[in-house]
Amino acid sequence: MRIGEPARRADATVKAVRYYESLGLIVPGRLANGYRDHGEDDVRLVREIRALTRLGIPVERTRPFLECLAAGRDHADDCPASLAGYRDAIDELTGRIEALTARRAALITQLNTAAHRGAPGAPPGPDGTGGENGKDGEDYLSLPAELPVPEDDGAADHLPGTRVPLISLPTTAGREVALDALGPRRTVLYVHPLTGRPGTDLPAGWASIPPAKFVEGRLRAVVGVELVISRIEAKFKLSQNQPRPNAEGVVAGLEARGRDQDAALAAAVRAHNPPAADGRAGRGPAHGVPSGQADGRPSGPKLAK
Repeated sequence: MRIGEPARRADATVKAVRYYESLGLIVPGRLANGYRDHGEDDVRLVREIRALTRLGIPVERTRPFLECLAAGRDHADDCPASLAGYRDAIDELTGRIEALTARRAALITQLNTAAHRGAPGAPPGPDGTGGENGKDGEDYLSLPAELPVPEDDGAADHLPGTRVPLISLPTTAGREVALDALGPRRTVLYVHPLTGRPGTDLPAGWASIPPAKFVEGRLRAVVGVELVISRIEAKFKLSQNQPRPNAEGVVAGLEARGRDQDAALAAAVRAHNPPAADGRAGRGPAHGVPSGQADGRPSGPKLAK
């Protein structure tokens, strides 16, 4: 049969079959015209190579299994060399798993060190700067050695005998625990801040939240300054180099509002922009307001609207 037939029946590609042939794993016959002539044995060999590679055995290491079949055995792994091939593959896979496990542990340590950097009570990391404890990063039930003895400041003296408030907390099992219904027995709660899962990153900015005692100490050091305002001075801006018609429009708009303060402001604008000596509306140096010509048009201070 042509090369495409064993490839199809063994669920392989023609390119893969040619590669097996280049390694000497399969040796097809040749027709008189030089074409390859594959038989049923080649189909079985290609299927065996495919099955072994799916187990993680490289193509180059399947030769002992194929030689076992060529020796007339019913199964490719009936020979000692085939069993040795299994052991070699297992040893190599075990080494890769150990390397990946070590890499995973290092990543967990680095992640938790970064996520909890600066957080109060963070266990020391491998570099001694805070983070994981250098083991597997997943021991959340054992307290670190040499913990300082807590000091009783009396802040909780009023709590014994006090009824627990109606508080319900979600658990990692997906249930709700009502603290007021726990009863008189001793209950230990493991609280994971805002995440609900051990090993999960702390929320952004969590480590930057100062503890209450730190804030209280800083508040005692705050010095307050009280300012008493006794007088406010302001200045009107009644013109900004606008021509007289614009000033008249401002005056008319202010007077149309009908309010006393608007009328007073209209009078101030009118006084700041009196008519010219020839009876026409205008402004000039006589009133302390500069005037001039710009592009053939009169110019002067602008009026605020």
